[in-house]
Amino acid sequence: MTSATSVPGAPAAARHRVVVLALDGVIPFEFGIPQRIFGRARNADGALLYEVLTASVREPGPVRTDADFSILVENGPQVLATADTVVIPASYELGPVYEEGRLTGELASALAHIRPGTRMISICTGGYVLAAAGYLDGRTATTHWASAEHFQRLFPRITVDPEVLFIDDGDVLTSAGVAAGLDLCLHVVRGDHGSAVANDVARRTVVPPHRDGGQAQYIERPVPEPQFATTTSARAWALARLHEPIQLRDMADQESMSVRTFTRRFREEVGISPGQWLAQQRVERARHLLESSDLSVDRIARDAGFGTAQSMRGHLQAALGVTPTAYRRTFRAGALAGPGR
Repeated sequence: MTSATSVPGAPAAARHRVVVLALDGVIPFEFGIPQRIFGRARNADGALLYEVLTASVREPGPVRTDADFSILVENGPQVLATADTVVIPASYELGPVYEEGRLTGELASALAHIRPGTRMISICTGGYVLAAAGYLDGRTATTHWASAEHFQRLFPRITVDPEVLFIDDGDVLTSAGVAAGLDLCLHVVRGDHGSAVANDVARRTVVPPHRDGGQAQYIERPVPEPQFATTTSARAWALARLHEPIQLRDMADQESMSVRTFTRRFREEVGISPGQWLAQQRVERARHLLESSDLSVDRIARDAGFGTAQSMRGHLQAALGVTPTAYRRTFRAGALAGPGR
């Protein structure tokens, strides 16, 4: 039996508190994602930015997983009242929540501890709990693609998007299955503390630093058959030249493919078109430069490959909902003020 408790370290009073709700039948992989991502996020001085705790719906004690071991949870549901963010991972024992769309009395009592305005996050079928509790009414949400049709039938007041990795609806965020939980938690860290912190966590976790929430959940052939060439070299080539104009023909030439074949292979491997991927990489480059440099907006636009500040402004508005100047101001202010509850 493993023990789920807070990580020892520096005083946590100023840290954003994340509480992970461990339900019977919890899937260990999804359960471990919040600690792995939030629990490793540090600022430039090496100080932890989040405090991660685990709660049971009952008094402290063992919680079954879907594996051959239980987790010893040392916090009861009362700790949910102290959370800034609550994460609900997937469980295979949701009972009436999954079958009828209603909370058990025990689960409803536990969720009642959560303060209004607390950020709510679900991983995979953890979204059923948010839905049954009413957090998703009138919103757009996602879950594992295999459960999407059932989820929609059970909760008709929710608009279910089965195609995406995650959906950020402000104070309520939902993700697809398994590894999409990593993408969502990294997205939250990036939104809270910027790309440099999120990229550092991703590097330590050995996962891609950014997969856009709108990327497809299910790719028919995620690993190309051995006899087929991949588009890996073309992506590496493009990343080294983001500041230059890059045409689809240029990328296809790196793999000695026709544009049509390259585009098809690219979608099979990455889940989005080459143009969408290139725009995402340029937005990420711009975010990094806005956070980490004193370069002018015009210079960043050129270095990220947008050409003009106006073009970059349009892309950042579409991707992030803010202008380059507002984005820089937000993260510069956050760096000066430090993290807080």
